[in-house]
Amino acid sequence: MQSTPSKIWYKQFWPWFLIFVPLTSMVLSFTMMRLAFNSEDSMVVDDYYKEGKGINLKFQKVQKAKDLNIQTSVKVSAEYVAISFVSGAPSKGEVLTLNFFHSTQDFKDFSVTLLRDAKGVYRSPLETDISGKWQISLQPLDEDWKIQKVVSLPTAQAFELNP
Repeated sequence: MQSTPSKIWYKQFWPWFLIFVPLTSMVLSFTMMRLAFNSEDSMVVDDYYKEGKGINLKFQKVQKAKDLNIQTSVKVSAEYVAISFVSGAPSKGEVLTLNFFHSTQDFKDFSVTLLRDAKGVYRSPLETDISGKWQISLQPLDEDWKIQKVVSLPTAQAFELNP
């Protein structure tokens, strides 16, 4: 009777496979714990009462835009943004602010200042990447009224931004 010599344990496949599975799960667990402890949750608000009062002010600003019958047409490309008023255009031609809030990544949020040209179109160049889903809001500098909408950008066609 002849016996075949068996391999040493560290030269076989199965012991290494059985070591690899728990080792991988430990590395992934520690990585997730590090992310959980070192990342901030940007969605949590400290003062809920103050936030609730702010929401009521936002509703009042949207209602003011409805009362002024503001209707706009917005054209957004990778290079610029242009807003034309269909009705309710500001009579003084004041400067407007267009805020871009990214749906999932708050570090991408930005604002642009829109100036009116001779044709009555409010324009501004864009210097950041706008691809993705955005909540945009339009308001004058005195924040008297506000219009907001959720859109996916960039788009080839103009879209309406109405209260």
